[in-house]
Amino acid sequence: MSDTAAQTAPPLLQATAIAKSFAGVHALRNASFELRRGEVHALVGENGAGKSTLIKVFTGALLPDSGTIHVAGEPVLHNSPRHARALGIAAIYQQPSLFPHLTIAENIGLSLEPSGLWRKVNWQQRVKCATDLLTRSGSSMEPDRIVETLSMPEQQVVEIAKAIGAGARILIMDEPTASLSDREVERLFIVIRQLQQDGVGIIYISHRLDEISQIAHRVTVLRDGQTIGTRPIDGVSREELIRMMVGRDIAAVFPKRSTTMGEVALEVRNLKSEQLRVRDVSLSVRRGEILGIAGLVGSGRTEVAQLLFGLAQPDSGEILRNGSPVHLQAPADAIRHGIAYVPEDRRQHGVILSLPLTANTTLATLPSVSRNGLIDTDQESALTRTYVDRLQVKTASIHTEAGMLSGGNQQKVAIARWLVADPQVIILDEPTQGVDVGSKSEIHKLMVDLAEQGRAIIMISSELPEILGMSDRIAVMHEGAIAAILKRDEATQQNILSLALGHSLSESIKE
Repeated sequence: MSDTAAQTAPPLLQATAIAKSFAGVHALRNASFELRRGEVHALVGENGAGKSTLIKVFTGALLPDSGTIHVAGEPVLHNSPRHARALGIAAIYQQPSLFPHLTIAENIGLSLEPSGLWRKVNWQQRVKCATDLLTRSGSSMEPDRIVETLSMPEQQVVEIAKAIGAGARILIMDEPTASLSDREVERLFIVIRQLQQDGVGIIYISHRLDEISQIAHRVTVLRDGQTIGTRPIDGVSREELIRMMVGRDIAAVFPKRSTTMGEVALEVRNLKSEQLRVRDVSLSVRRGEILGIAGLVGSGRTEVAQLLFGLAQPDSGEILRNGSPVHLQAPADAIRHGIAYVPEDRRQHGVILSLPLTANTTLATLPSVSRNGLIDTDQESALTRTYVDRLQVKTASIHTEAGMLSGGNQQKVAIARWLVADPQVIILDEPTQGVDVGSKSEIHKLMVDLAEQGRAIIMISSELPEILGMSDRIAVMHEGAIAAILKRDEATQQNILSLALGHSLSESIKE
């Protein structure tokens, strides 16, 4: 079908004036969306804007209170997950829903083959079907590979293969690149473009605005459960998108201010760990400084953070705090020396989702809110309320479970836990990963405020704009070693990436 025909034909999916409330709270109040055949249509908005609720309406997991949905011009009157699948609607989430101990072929077969207690499996046909679907998904993986051995992008390809096999014509991709490297993102985009050429319409949800401009045709913005507008991607600027998403101008997503540098707060000399593949790392961070650590996934950035927080011990090398050597045999040692660590995976290691904000906030400093082995709940609540207000955590109550908060607010709670301990060195691993642009700006402002208070901050990030926008100096890692440490005024995306790939600084400057 030509582009003109695709635009004149009924939309693949059309949702009009969708409303949905939970206990009187409006998750959606006037949401509309349209998807055309062969189109990549981005859906963006801050956490809590209504994106997830709208997707659940599309997939039949939720029924709207009002509004209409049409698929290929036909009304959808009584949607359900089974009916949505029959209509060709499939969703791929950030965390693939695969059976880890089964093979690729078994996972695909279980999702596509008819069920039945006495059904006999045609193993030859199952493997052939999986191979064909993997090929159509742009992959040459062997169908007998066990899923738990696959990387995240490989698991996503299996999900795409399942969707193709199910005859999906509407594919929803929710934060598909949150845990992918740049090269893996490029490979995913190749698969998306092939699906687009086959006429599949793709709803693409992401907080990464630069990424959206590369892959999407149109973008729709949700805010407070309402559709704010739909724009052609080549007719809207990043600044306009941000204004639409947050309802206000953000002076700067990276509000870096100059700070007065103090003494060296933390220094690392010739740090090595064969197990973690860290090779001869030397660096330092001063009071009032934000030291960015850049590098490709697997370059050793997180491993260095683990050594600095006592989660692992180096084979050799030295860690100095305020000029004196320290031995960090466990996180308790790091905490005692004023070192805090907010890890990359906030849902697994940053916050405990089933615990309330009060418990999450005081977890690292329980003795300060305890008397004779019992927690002083009044003191714990007062302390939590102080940091909820200070960090502007959006929550109905300080007793709300952390799992009920948006990603940005969970990250603020993870940071609050360590601020209670009054650390002087704060290590932030991917501090704004999967966080909406409004929360991202607030977290960046908090980092600057902490630096101005004289704290030393080490920020690990895969986002080069964040590294460039927030760092005073940038340590670039390659294969477990520091390739170079750049001053703010000499760092560019080009020379950081070049160093991360193993080229020398002189080579990157020449390029």
